[in-house]
Amino acid sequence: MSQSQPLVCWFQECNKDSVPLVGGKNSSLGELINAGIRVPPGFAITTHAYRRFLADGGVEDKIVEAMAGLDHQDTAALDRASAEIREIIESCPFSTELEDQIADYYRKLSKVCGLPATPVAVRSSATAEDLPGASFAGQQETFLWIRGADQVLEHVRLCFSSLFTSRAIAYRIEMGFDYSEVAISVGIQKMANSFTAGVMFTLNPANGDRSMIVIDSNFGFGESVVSGEVTPDNFRVDKVSLDILEKTISQKQIYYTLAPAEHCAKKFELPEERQGLQSLIDEDVIELAKMGKVIEQHYGCPQDIEWAVDKDMPKSGSVFILQSRPETVWSCKKPDTPSEPGKKKTAMDHILASIMTGKKLT
Repeated sequence: MSQSQPLVCWFQECNKDSVPLVGGKNSSLGELINAGIRVPPGFAITTHAYRRFLADGGVEDKIVEAMAGLDHQDTAALDRASAEIREIIESCPFSTELEDQIADYYRKLSKVCGLPATPVAVRSSATAEDLPGASFAGQQETFLWIRGADQVLEHVRLCFSSLFTSRAIAYRIEMGFDYSEVAISVGIQKMANSFTAGVMFTLNPANGDRSMIVIDSNFGFGESVVSGEVTPDNFRVDKVSLDILEKTISQKQIYYTLAPAEHCAKKFELPEERQGLQSLIDEDVIELAKMGKVIEQHYGCPQDIEWAVDKDMPKSGSVFILQSRPETVWSCKKPDTPSEPGKKKTAMDHILASIMTGKKLT
């Protein structure tokens, strides 16, 4: 990234060193793109733009005043301060320069995708998400299936204001972070209109075997897999030969897909004739495994990856990586921890076990 302070930049202009300018999520997406991994296209509104937005709107002094003397345990006071600050930010206008740049990048993104008013995810990407000893991840907002420049601008503003939820304010006070130490970037990324989606681990989450890649999938968007609402199809791939060693095709009763009228993701019953079908073809299983190997080699450690097969895109380029993070649950276990006898575990069992034990995936 150049030494200048851009207001907006493409993901491919970012890398792991760009966290101060575009936050953890956006820098990770840029890092993946520059490692040769296929990621849905998009751009970042930088922390410089966020700080300019506050300065141009003259709201910084109001934020300081609203937060003066707050106690992280005083829930009522935190709620009042949060509501006041968020109202100030959400009513603050963009400068003409920033508004024009965001709208211009969005139009260019729509042209790249070949979809007028391309549906996008508008995701917060805070600069402190990955600080040692602190866990800021998940405290800010994400908005899905946003269309049109005006709606993008409105939801960018909502992401900015989500830096001041009651929970986020309380956590920063408790951890001793001044509000000015944490900034926020916003990622604008094409929504993956998933025919199939799920999760992939570049090790076997049942026993930590690093010679294997494990993939879980279901039709539609990844929510049904990540939430554990279905027993997903499960594929186990040899990391060296890329042979599919084992696959288990489950009965999948529900899936999430786009509801055309509301233009948002909704849960539907999967037609009975599709419930027992393989949701991810072997060719895409192998392509995902290849991507998983590259990502693990790039980061130097096992990865927990979200992926999708986008039905808007040509078949030759429809498999996308949505997010990759270090796998942490197995690394917290002793190497000789045995699997539960008599029960074959899927990647989702691994995720759900981490929830039950209170361990975080990130």
